[in-house]
Amino acid sequence: MNVVLFQPEIPENTGNIARLCVITGCRLHLIRPLGFFLDNKRLKRAGLDYWEHLEYKIHDSWGDFISTENPQNIFLVETDGTHLYTDVQYPKGSFLVFGSESKGIDKDILAQYSQSHVTLPMKNPRSLNLSNTVAIVIYEAWRQHGFS
Repeated sequence: MNVVLFQPEIPENTGNIARLCVITGCRLHLIRPLGFFLDNKRLKRAGLDYWEHLEYKIHDSWGDFISTENPQNIFLVETDGTHLYTDVQYPKGSFLVFGSESKGIDKDILAQYSQSHVTLPMKNPRSLNLSNTVAIVIYEAWRQHGFS
């Protein structure tokens, strides 16, 4: 699986997600601009000593990501997605895209992939923390493949 963070802003979230990716065997893709520098001590602290084991790539833009990775199975995780995350089948090698903490995923990107919006149920109109959301969806995708 591939975790894609579209313009992440909070280093602690990205650090936690990096750690999650190592534990679950996912690749991490970061799409610029980032709201922090990669040598940020809060980013490093949240990821602990997992950074040396992380497979990750930084993309200059969404277009760069698409042309470099050529993703075939892409899912956009959004607060108002059309498909419940547990109702979706995630093929191996899927790309799960999560938006920035304050703005989400760009509207043009959402429109381009309108059939691939995934959501988590929430009683409150506010959204769940980004790193928690990524963990929930990744563990569901991993579960579908027998945690292998």
